Amino acid sequence: MNDDEGQRVQVLDVSRSWALLREAAVGRLAVVVDDEPDIFPVNYVVDHGSIVFRTAEGTKLAAALGKVVAFETDGYSADTGEAWSVVARGQAQEIRQLHDVLDSLELPLSPWHGGAKGHLVRITPDRLTGLRFTTAGPHSENPESPRRAPLE
Repeated sequence: MNDDEGQRVQVLDVSRSWALLREAAVGRLAVVVDDEPDIFPVNYVVDHGSIVFRTAEGTKLAAALGKVVAFETDGYSADTGEAWSVVARGQAQEIRQLHDVLDSLELPLSPWHGGAKGHLVRITPDRLTGLRFTTAGPHSENPESPRRAPLE
């Protein structure tokens, strides 16, 4: 742990980072579109050391497939003032083999809004990093503050 002006920062091991990825439901996919960074929120599941999400035809799919992407998710507890962030970096591939598609369709992964999401994408991370830290602001003084994914 690091102590910088009263803030603790803990580097999480890979196992704990995967566990936190499994607990959250929404992440952000970072890609490059027309030489500019872009970020897309996606709901996802962790499947055997990879991250799987569904999407439709479009910018997100075109920018991700066959490319190295970043995927980030985080959580915060207003009660403790602790937050965490996990970032996965790796290549995104469309799931196309029939047996893999059938297995992936069994995953608890449904689109959150209407429209066909006929493409299943798998990110297999080459690097996975996670941090847990104490936030600098007030913690439990504001009971109306939004809650994010639980810490443990």
